Amino acid sequence: MKDAEKEKIALFRYSIIAPLITGSYEGTNHSFYYAASEKTYENTKGEEVKLHPYTIYRWYRIYQEKGFDGLKPKGRSDERKSRKLDEETCKQIIYYLKEYPRIPATVIYQKLNDSGTIDHKQISYSTLRRFVSAYRENRKNEGIKEMRRYELEHINEVWCGDSSVGPYIRVDGKKMKTYIIALIDDASRMIVGIDIFFNDNFVNLMSVLRSAVIRYGKPKVLNFDNGSNYRSNQMVLLAARMGSVINYNPIHTPTSKAKIERWFRTLKDHWMACLNYSDFHSLEELRISLSRYVQEYNSKSHLALNGKSPCDRFFQESEMIYRFSKERIDQIFLLELERRVSADCVIVIDNKEYEVDAAYAGRKLLLRYTPDLSAIYTVDENEKLKPIKLLNRHANAHFRRSRVMISKITEQEDEEE
Repeated sequence: MKDAEKEKIALFRYSIIAPLITGSYEGTNHSFYYAASEKTYENTKGEEVKLHPYTIYRWYRIYQEKGFDGLKPKGRSDERKSRKLDEETCKQIIYYLKEYPRIPATVIYQKLNDSGTIDHKQISYSTLRRFVSAYRENRKNEGIKEMRRYELEHINEVWCGDSSVGPYIRVDGKKMKTYIIALIDDASRMIVGIDIFFNDNFVNLMSVLRSAVIRYGKPKVLNFDNGSNYRSNQMVLLAARMGSVINYNPIHTPTSKAKIERWFRTLKDHWMACLNYSDFHSLEELRISLSRYVQEYNSKSHLALNGKSPCDRFFQESEMIYRFSKERIDQIFLLELERRVSADCVIVIDNKEYEVDAAYAGRKLLLRYTPDLSAIYTVDENEKLKPIKLLNRHANAHFRRSRVMISKITEQEDEEE
């Protein structure tokens, strides 16, 4: 029985004995019990009932001993347990539920009837269905994990990142879907990185993270979900180069990144809801509007920060900001892959041909490169980077190669003989 039902019953019982409690009844308690028992009452189910004098006396006595809560009915000791299904039958039902988690109660009931385990004349389908529902409810509750609201003590301890669908805009008459990628600092709730794109991919995520690290330093932990962008090997390598750790949330647990989820809802309510999408004809126009909103958000006081703005809270601990040099940033934010070098010292990346030193011919080569392929490097045993260039077939046609002089070798062999 639910608490609301128990409370309703307690109020009904209280209304019967209220004249005794308030002292408004003139007469003895004994006479009240008999006078009240002669009346007809409407119970919590809407039924008309009459009460025995002893029942009214018992309610009054319980109220005096335990107060209002004492009037609430107690649950059965075997509540949510079947009194008709024996232990062996219950074990068989549980076996079916474990082996076939999606099996309906109707099928279990039919199987038990066919096998002679139960008799449909003695055990009804509703009895079995209640048992199945109670079992599944208990299993569901067992999987619920305890959740507590938390906040990191210092900035740059955890950055939480996520993606969300942005506004639809028309570019050259074509309706385009946009994606917003954002990073929020847990302690200060400041948006440290954000941008809007036409694609939700790792390269765009890396772009947002790069700009955030340049401006606000590196985080100790990056908190992500299990999206392909965040789970990629490139992301793991990038975090390792920064000296950060990635925490991947368990699946189906959006509460694990509640702050960024809540911020995206705020963004939709306060920015996207107020936009006239037809006013924007390019991604850059939308990016400017988004940037203005984020600056305004970071500068406004926040209730969870005791009235401080996210920006003020973040720079309150400026000593926690560790920035990399430009050279180090350029090295950290490089993509990485392996390619086998052809016999004529050529490798192919995105259908473009590049030439490498002859020493690498026929070998696998580790490469690092910028997302736009403006710079590509080979990586040697000492982790040193050496740039490579596009293949120039015409220049190679005039390249002077060392030649073996066959005639001289032959003359030298004749003299030895």
